[in-house]
Amino acid sequence: MPAPDPDHAVVVDSLEMRYGTKTAVDGLSLTVARGSVTAVLGPNGAGKTTTLETCEGYRRPQRGTVRVLGLDPQADRRALLPRIGVMLQEGGAWSGVRAEEMLRHAASLHADPLPHGLLVERLGLAACGRTPYRRLSGGQKQRLALAMAIVGRPELVFVDEPTAGMDPQARRDTWDLLRELRADGVTVVLTTHYMDEAESLADTVHIIDRGQLIASGSPVELTRGGRVSTIRLVVTRPFPPGAPESLTEALGPATSVTVLDPLSLLVTGPADGSTLARVSRWCEEHDVLPESLSLGTRSLEDVFLELTGRELSA
Repeated sequence: MPAPDPDHAVVVDSLEMRYGTKTAVDGLSLTVARGSVTAVLGPNGAGKTTTLETCEGYRRPQRGTVRVLGLDPQADRRALLPRIGVMLQEGGAWSGVRAEEMLRHAASLHADPLPHGLLVERLGLAACGRTPYRRLSGGQKQRLALAMAIVGRPELVFVDEPTAGMDPQARRDTWDLLRELRADGVTVVLTTHYMDEAESLADTVHIIDRGQLIASGSPVELTRGGRVSTIRLVVTRPFPPGAPESLTEALGPATSVTVLDPLSLLVTGPADGSTLARVSRWCEEHDVLPESLSLGTRSLEDVFLELTGRELSA
């Protein structure tokens, strides 16, 4: 067995997974740094679920290797299970059991669980503690699933859509909890359909599409630069007649102009300095006095759409 990697909690090397003639994961390699929050993103059918289920030990690699905390999730499952937490969709709970009973049961499976009351208070489960699981709201089910995943004090936790169905306050509280886990040295692997969630929480983002890793980096690294930029032009008086058509002609076919209101428009075009210079020159030539000319910054969602051509739908 190879020696454990001191820097990485998860190491996936050349993983291949097929279902009949369909290739779900195609030679994928990625790592997750210890003590980090790492987001794994991809469109539906991209292969991220298969990859993570292999890391969690639910699937056996057909080709390539997977190591989690230095262990083989299949061969070393008994040694690995007490050290990881997995947040399951639908919580992995029985439909008739009360939320608090399910959490107590999950805690009883661990040698040194977190205090039951602490998790109930921290995740706002007190109000629904005696409610049968089937009657919980979507957000309450997610909070219970997260509590069950971390009650055993895992070194590494896989969290799947942790804030789906939550109200804004519960969502922020969950973000704070995940940050606290990282501060305590816990490694968090996150999948989410909320780009702002990944952008806010993740130290590293892996984007998977068609079974391959197509981009990796911090949110800042991924959103820096790019092929397309936006410029917002705000003026002091309404644009002259034909302004959008005139500006589009001046900027060329690679650029689009969208009128937002009588005093502002949005220019989308190549991410180079010449676009901003040409907008300024057009303003001068057409006696348009700008109140502001601002360069737009790309979001993680912009990067995702640019790379995959598909939305990250739930």
